[in-house]
Amino acid sequence: MGPTASVAWERAMKIQEVILRAMAKRITWWQAAEIIGISERQMRRWHRRYEKAGYDGLWDRRRGQPSPRRVPLQTAQQILQLYREKYFDFNVRHFHEKLREQHGLALSYSWVKLALQGAGLVAKVRRRGVHRQRRLRRPLPGMLLHLDGSSHAWLREGQRWDLLVVLDDATSEIYYAQLVEEESTRTVLAALREVVERKGLFCALYSDRASHFFETPKAGAKVDPQRVTQVGRALRELGIRMIPAYSPQARGRSERTFGTWQGRLPQELRLRGISTVEAANQFLREEYIAECNRRFHVAAAQPGSAFLPLQGQDLEKIFSMQQERVVQRDNTVQIGHRVLQIEKTPWRDTLAGCRVIVYEHRDSTLTIGYGPHIVGRFNAQGIPLLEPGPPKRQQKAVEKTGAARPWQTLRVSHFPTASATTRSRS
Repeated sequence: MGPTASVAWERAMKIQEVILRAMAKRITWWQAAEIIGISERQMRRWHRRYEKAGYDGLWDRRRGQPSPRRVPLQTAQQILQLYREKYFDFNVRHFHEKLREQHGLALSYSWVKLALQGAGLVAKVRRRGVHRQRRLRRPLPGMLLHLDGSSHAWLREGQRWDLLVVLDDATSEIYYAQLVEEESTRTVLAALREVVERKGLFCALYSDRASHFFETPKAGAKVDPQRVTQVGRALRELGIRMIPAYSPQARGRSERTFGTWQGRLPQELRLRGISTVEAANQFLREEYIAECNRRFHVAAAQPGSAFLPLQGQDLEKIFSMQQERVVQRDNTVQIGHRVLQIEKTPWRDTLAGCRVIVYEHRDSTLTIGYGPHIVGRFNAQGIPLLEPGPPKRQQKAVEKTGAARPWQTLRVSHFPTASATTRSRS
């Protein structure tokens, strides 16, 4: 294309943008004529030429026949109307997919993007920054998982929720996605437990340096590998390595994923009339995760999987919140404002002075463990949960005292992995 043709094409593109804005009802036709610098009569002639020949009708007619690949005006008007009235909050890629799947309009992505940008319905993207080289994916699923959260007004009600997503580095497959009130130790442990239960043990987890993942003595400095959090302790027990990210660019794969989620999920929720977090999470579990995996899943570089099956690990114990306490002289331990009373056990007269572990489970119940033994179970308020003991033992207690006492009905049990040899008197 020579210099003259380039100038003509640039002029036609500018006129096209003004006409698209008028077609999208962003400006009036007489305002379009004033912007271009022509009379209203000339604008009406150009409008008719555009209706008849599309973009090519704006070219100098001495330059040959119009292109047979031009888009009819009715189609262009339909696309602009659809975006303006129904898909106004969709990004261009998402809107282009809807045009193909829902409306049968098989136009190129470039044409749709230029038409929306020309009509002023979509902002033109800024120029890309400096060149960066993308890190190669892991060759097998299960070698590296990303866990991250994104705070956004997902439900269009003003309130921001955190979307927790776990995806595989090798295939971009989503294993978990749920809206939570806040990304925290409890919500992260729940996400990891669900992934481990469904998929098995993986090799490494890549995340930011939030306080529920790592202890960072100084802001911006390296994490302290010796001081582990609850999440770090749980993954260490499973043999899973934790890798910290030191910049948003280092988490580029998950950051790009959240850009896609923010450009699609709120719109899909709006189209389905979903306005509660419970309904949104059900939609994510039952439909949208599978839809994302179908659309964005990539093949792994090598066949096989790095996931390993569970081998008797007690996930209820591992993924609980664990705190060490020293038993007081009256056989109590304190967790927050709750005082937990430990009853007498058949294998030790008193636990005063002993170090025990208090496990806070996902349903907020509490368990006190001494080695492999469970010496107490409590509800969220710290009230003992009574377990029925042997019938003969209960009957003797009733005959002797007239009523079964709590410590006579509490059965001392063990974690599933405990060995029978540990029941000896300490």
